Amino acid sequence: MKKPRKKAGLRRDQGCVVRDFVTALALCHNVTPTFPDEADETAVEYQASSPDEIALVKFAESLSMSLRQRDQSQIVIKNAAGDLETYAILANFPFSSDTKRMGIVLKHQKTGRLMFYLKGAETVMKAKVRPNQRVVIDESCDNLANEGLRTLVISQKMLTKEFYDNWSRRYEAAKGDLNNREALTANCLEELESDMELLGVTGVEDRLQDDVAVVIESLRNAGIQVWMLTGDKVETATCIAISAGFKRRTQPLFFMRDMTEAYDASKRLDEFSRKAASSILMIDGQTLDVCFSTKKLEEKFFAEATKAPSVCVCRCSPTQKALITKKIAEYTGKRTAAIGDGGNDVGMILEANVGIGIVGKEGKQASLASDFSIDEFKFLRRLVLWHGRLSYKRSAVLSQFVIHRGLIIAIIQAIFSIIFYFVTISIYNGYLILGYSTIYTMFPVFSLVTDEDCSESAVMKFPILYSGLQKGRALSTKTFLIWTWKSIFQGS
Repeated sequence: MKKPRKKAGLRRDQGCVVRDFVTALALCHNVTPTFPDEADETAVEYQASSPDEIALVKFAESLSMSLRQRDQSQIVIKNAAGDLETYAILANFPFSSDTKRMGIVLKHQKTGRLMFYLKGAETVMKAKVRPNQRVVIDESCDNLANEGLRTLVISQKMLTKEFYDNWSRRYEAAKGDLNNREALTANCLEELESDMELLGVTGVEDRLQDDVAVVIESLRNAGIQVWMLTGDKVETATCIAISAGFKRRTQPLFFMRDMTEAYDASKRLDEFSRKAASSILMIDGQTLDVCFSTKKLEEKFFAEATKAPSVCVCRCSPTQKALITKKIAEYTGKRTAAIGDGGNDVGMILEANVGIGIVGKEGKQASLASDFSIDEFKFLRRLVLWHGRLSYKRSAVLSQFVIHRGLIIAIIQAIFSIIFYFVTISIYNGYLILGYSTIYTMFPVFSLVTDEDCSESAVMKFPILYSGLQKGRALSTKTFLIWTWKSIFQGS
């Protein structure tokens, strides 16, 4: 009879872990439920800054652990038995690009139990959980990342009332310290986040929009170098890069990851330089920080990376995204365009010469901070190849025509003054000059700004037509001198 009881105990322990894991998904987040129809309680809509959090809350709801109410002070969930459970929010530590984790301290109102939930990237969470559970994190995250999923580690810690009261006093005192606030609060959080119990690892699929691969292939054929800056793991980013069309079949992947020494990074860049023209560079944020540690290594990195057809930076923070965008323009002297759809892309969009925001599930932060806003990624192809090309060519001709029409009048007036002994008399009266500048030369302006040298279908079919703009032939010293000669000849 002892053996069955032992097995039942194992099943019960595993069931407790699963229950706590699903409960953590329903509680550890910043999601707010809304009910458009007050009469229908089943019609609920979730609002959050991250679609990943909404996906996890909906998964918990599918397992009969649904979120019913959320505000600054409490969270109410409905458990599998149909009962409402109320949790008081004692402390909340939101996710940031520096910490890469989110934590919340809750108190169960009915039982008075105190619990601390923590979720975040596996690179940070490995040091927070118990040592015997760290191997599971690496194995599980690698398996999920190889399938192209975005991973997140969930953990919990049960707190005693004495420990929390003591910790809370010290944390409040640390926040009120004017001299060493950041270090003291970091020490308090480090104590709270130690010896966490691993509950599980989640994997969220990051679905690509329609025609992403077609758009990226067209941009590359147009002579535009494409970099992908993402916060995902290297394995996840590799799957996304392949499915998004960053890599052709003949182009191998070259990895630079988990490097901590500048010497190793320099040697790896030397290896990459021999195959840079035909390889896709995959580098993580940690190695990128090492490359940015010295000015010489930074110059070497951008000199080699800009030779590659495409570059993918993984585990990239929003600060690094903005810094990379700035450095590319600094070292290459080229124009940069940043495309993003979330709040973590705002810094990159503001730093680029042209910012393009996509209105997506992650909100409108990127769209509001950008120069151009589009609804879907596939519209980028028409925006750049068609409208961008026409805008450049029309602006180039129009600017030179404006100089041309003004220079004709200047040449006529100059010759007239020279012939008549530099007399300061206008050859034309004011009405004629006004009519010339507005009415007579108005129609050529309209013809220039509505002119199309080829059809839209031809530009979409042959993206290489866009690469001709990069040579600067439409607006150069040669074309300026030609228009100047026309003005002098006609005016004379």
